[in-house]
Amino acid sequence: MAEAGSNVTELFRTSTAHSPSLAALSRATGDRQPITDFCIPCNPYFPTPEMFDELGDRLREILTYYPSSADAITAELCSVLGLNPQTVAMGNGSTELITWIDHLLVRESLAVPVPTFGRWTDQPMETGKRVDMFPLPESQGFALDPASFVDFVRSRGSRTAVICNPNNPDGGLLPRHGVLALLDQLQDLDLVVVDESFLEFADAEADSSVVGDAVLRPNTIVLRSLGKNFGLHGVRFGYLVANPGLAGRVRAALPKWNLNSFAETVVFMLKEHRLEYAHSLRLVQRDRQEMIWQLSRLPGLTVYPSQGNFVYVRLPEGADGALLRDRLLEEHGVLVRECGNKIGSSSRYLRLVVRPQPDVQRLVAGLEQTLYGMPHPSGRTTMPGQALVPAGRHPGPMPMPMPAAQPAPAHALPYASGTAAVDRLVQGA
Repeated sequence: MAEAGSNVTELFRTSTAHSPSLAALSRATGDRQPITDFCIPCNPYFPTPEMFDELGDRLREILTYYPSSADAITAELCSVLGLNPQTVAMGNGSTELITWIDHLLVRESLAVPVPTFGRWTDQPMETGKRVDMFPLPESQGFALDPASFVDFVRSRGSRTAVICNPNNPDGGLLPRHGVLALLDQLQDLDLVVVDESFLEFADAEADSSVVGDAVLRPNTIVLRSLGKNFGLHGVRFGYLVANPGLAGRVRAALPKWNLNSFAETVVFMLKEHRLEYAHSLRLVQRDRQEMIWQLSRLPGLTVYPSQGNFVYVRLPEGADGALLRDRLLEEHGVLVRECGNKIGSSSRYLRLVVRPQPDVQRLVAGLEQTLYGMPHPSGRTTMPGQALVPAGRHPGPMPMPMPAAQPAPAHALPYASGTAAVDRLVQGA
């Protein structure tokens, strides 16, 4: 047991901007108990069980034969979404598209608010670009102020700007008119990317997407994820939308068979399952509201507004997210995303994926027992490594011991964020 726990801790310790895969964690824990995943932001309601049955029935065929060309799969997706195939490039996950955007279209610098999706900071740094990081203010709930971000881009002389909308990890959403105003003010840049990977889960306004506007602008790309929306991260598929010149440049650089047969099969199933997909999004939106309410009841826990399929929380004073993460996994079989390795965040923050209520109840029970020493439903008042408290008492947030400091991961190339506060976070000062 101790050796397995050590193996799990080492997996997280060696991870840089991302968490270890669920498969790696299952191997490290020896499959001792099922893992309830609050880390990977999937849609738990799609595909439907019937769709999974159909995929299972066709498994041999899917695995045996080559997929169609990316052009054929893209054409089918565009027919479902009502897009012009000349304005779309499909990738083997949004990360492949981010990589090609960086190689083909980003020159010496890129500006991005932080915290955010790690590939938007890591990818350009890996190719020697300067990454200008704009700290999102916690005092404003990590909301992006477009005017301040534009001023930052101007002051740094950044040639590319990226925003995630909703942002990952906090779920903050900039209204459509705010995004368009941002695009208007940055129309002289080489490139502006709006990453809408989680926008399908938003319900703050009827339509927040700027996909229709991107195809008319000379320097704008909108990135969308299919794996996150469809609950199929393992399939690896996403797409970008831009004017035909930009989209064609990325499309021409992609490998001939960069999309697999699972991606093709799912794309060609979509027309028959539009209603089920729309219903799944409504269920996630409902669950998000309920989950925020449940978490907000925990003493000392700060829950930030979210329009993604995840919720960003700040732990009570004295609690350490890395130790909490390890104990939740080891003692409760609950996997959470501790955000200490996200630039602009710290180990006091967790990103928790929206899940159905039975799973949320398991999460909340684990948090209550680990943070506050509340009794286990079985009647136990202690858990392994947990501070002892008398049964039935609720002392409020209890400080958790801090783990030994670990050296910050080394970066392949030096970089400057352009902001002293962010540099201190990165350098551990």
